[in-house]
Amino acid sequence: MTNKKVVVYFDMDNVLVNFQSGIDQLSDSQLKSYNNNYDEVPGIFRTMKPYDDMVDLFNDMSEDSRYDCYILSTSPWNNPSAASDKVAWVQKYIPKAYKKLILSHNKHLNLGDFLIDDRTANGAGDFSGKLLKYGNNGYSSVSLRKYFNIN
Repeated sequence: MTNKKVVVYFDMDNVLVNFQSGIDQLSDSQLKSYNNNYDEVPGIFRTMKPYDDMVDLFNDMSEDSRYDCYILSTSPWNNPSAASDKVAWVQKYIPKAYKKLILSHNKHLNLGDFLIDDRTANGAGDFSGKLLKYGNNGYSSVSLRKYFNIN
């Protein structure tokens, strides 16, 4: 008899990745040109900084035999470099997530026990497991550590 691992998905933008850090690096002309559609700026996803506490949580949970962790993110349709930039970001900041990145506009199609996400968009709100809302008025890295019993 085998013990089934708990499947946990981590969103990237504003969960593992500090999206604002990419915006902060844009030029004034890019800010004006993309007018609040900053996820469409070519190369922006490669420049973003990690939320170290959440990357640490992902790594710690990945090493725990109870959990099978994945990164589940959306890649904007109007930014052809976004998918490869997200892969490059994962390779740089979470190399152990090699082949654990899933890009989908339909997060609800993924089977699993938990999804840690800051929004309900792109199917996150219809996820069949439990959605753990991260960020404002939701879970923090500290409360998620307690929730999953990760020291």
